Amino acid sequence: MYDWANSAFPTVITTFVFAAYFAKGVAADEVTGTSQWGYALSLSGLAIAIAGPILGAIADRTGRRKPWIALFTLIAALASLSLWQVEPDTRFVMTALISVAIANFAFEMGMVFYNAMLPDLSPPARIGRWSGWAWGLGYAGGLSCLAIVLVGLVQAETPWFGLDKDSAEHLRATGPFVAIWMALFALPLLLLTPDRPGDPSGEPTPMITAIRGGLATLADTLGNLRRYRDAAWFLFARMIYTDGLNTLFAFGGIYAAGTFGMNFQELILFGIAMNVTAGLGAFGFAWADDRLGAKWTITVAVAALVILGTTVLVIESKTLFWVFGVPLGLFVGPAQSASRSMMARLAPQDMRTEFFGLYALSGKATAFMGPALVALLTDVFHSQRAGMASVVVLFVVGLLLMRKVPDAR
Repeated sequence: MYDWANSAFPTVITTFVFAAYFAKGVAADEVTGTSQWGYALSLSGLAIAIAGPILGAIADRTGRRKPWIALFTLIAALASLSLWQVEPDTRFVMTALISVAIANFAFEMGMVFYNAMLPDLSPPARIGRWSGWAWGLGYAGGLSCLAIVLVGLVQAETPWFGLDKDSAEHLRATGPFVAIWMALFALPLLLLTPDRPGDPSGEPTPMITAIRGGLATLADTLGNLRRYRDAAWFLFARMIYTDGLNTLFAFGGIYAAGTFGMNFQELILFGIAMNVTAGLGAFGFAWADDRLGAKWTITVAVAALVILGTTVLVIESKTLFWVFGVPLGLFVGPAQSASRSMMARLAPQDMRTEFFGLYALSGKATAFMGPALVALLTDVFHSQRAGMASVVVLFVVGLLLMRKVPDAR
């Protein structure tokens, strides 16, 4: 249910509705908005890369993970709530960018501790299925949230609660809606799921001791990564192809709006279609993850993303964009869910949260690079297509690096 809860944020806020609203309705123009959005997410990604491994190492010392999940979910929800203030005027550009950057940071940090719970809860032989099914449920959550936003706010002749379309209240309301969604559906995890105890004696670890011990352990891990060669190669490969995925999510809606002239209703319909295919892909490939291995699953998924992504960059027709864009989702979901299960299999048992912190680092260490490349190339060539071409390059490099990763099952 936590996947269901937090998937609303990237789907509605950073990928489709609010991202497109910012570029088309708040920023000075779409190109400037694309560039500003990219720089904000780059700074957010840099903060995640620094904080993820440190807090992960500390959490391994304290043991418990749910308090961290609760804290970061609350921060993400409050930052999303503040997006209501962003009116369709360039005066609100900084308000939007700061709020989105904070919410994105908290969203990703919550995932560090959530992902680390997977090996403690799942039977080893079913880690791939549990990860895939949960990720599929997450896409169903994003789909459900998008559908409600479409029916009640964007497409409605008279939006719910009497919201004023002239001042974009029906689009600004997506922030508070996502905040409530996240807080409500995170409750089953926080209230009903068992957490790992800290110390075998049952005594809580003092926070200052946990901080010192966690930082020392992290320094030792980073200094001796050769002892964890298999995990290190995987984290390096994932660092590259996940940067492509994150950039695709961050700019997918903006690209569709700017290059193919999609309006908000079309963007949400496209988002719904992408969520359906991504959920089906994550769910369907979950068995392949356990039977054929996470490496096979990731390799097939990223190779397909290269082919479809290249096609989407060269086509001109909006119809063809639908034909080749929607199937991207079939391979986005498996690439994500199999990455999580691969890390769960490779991480040492007593260092799982730390390694999922490094996993977050691998997803964010170069997270500034993808959005920054899109922003830079868009500015230089004054073309969204040129900017988005960097995503395909990241997929190709990540795919080549996966050849060094062992077939862990």
